[in-house]
Amino acid sequence: MVFESREEAGTLLADKLKKYGKNCLVLAIPRGGVVVGAQIAHARSCPLEVIITRKLGAPGNPELAIGATTSKGGMVLDQELIKKLEVTKGYIRSELSRQQKEARRREKVYLKGEPINITDKTVILVDDGIATGATIEAAIQAVREERPARVILAVPVAPPHTVERLKNEVDELVVLSTPEHFWAIGEFYSSFPQISDEEVVSILREASQRPQRD
Repeated sequence: MVFESREEAGTLLADKLKKYGKNCLVLAIPRGGVVVGAQIAHARSCPLEVIITRKLGAPGNPELAIGATTSKGGMVLDQELIKKLEVTKGYIRSELSRQQKEARRREKVYLKGEPINITDKTVILVDDGIATGATIEAAIQAVREERPARVILAVPVAPPHTVERLKNEVDELVVLSTPEHFWAIGEFYSSFPQISDEEVVSILREASQRPQRD
């Protein structure tokens, strides 16, 4: 399945999430996940916020995740991949520091220092796709620490083995496509442009001005 755009993928996901609305919060992972999440938040008439996560890139291949972290700290590591690539502890410390710094920068840009209250809410965690799942795992851990009522993971596309691993970490997993052959998230979109910080801020501002369901 190939989606025309992140907007189309978000609209299709929203249709699968019809039962959620009141006391619901969409938490999107920037940057691409915010475009998908905006469609869900609009369709379900619920707030849209972001959770800042960063992948820890492999040496010489920053797009390959050996783990992930969030602006709140902590990390998830793919120990099997780290061993296979012979990644040193020194590299992991350096990459962790660099990515946490970027996560905190984005948090300041996107959230303007305002805390998000997700306690006792149904959280719909959204991204534009999942590859290894490390970034999502870090986000799930961070969300769970805030004691939400439920955590729903909603993504357009993810490989079957990643879906199988993650489904026990959330209360519900909604995924539209699970292709066996999976190289990169972008291959499942006809249009997959880079999203800027300015676009994310604009989407969040527009969502905050939209009336919410009682």
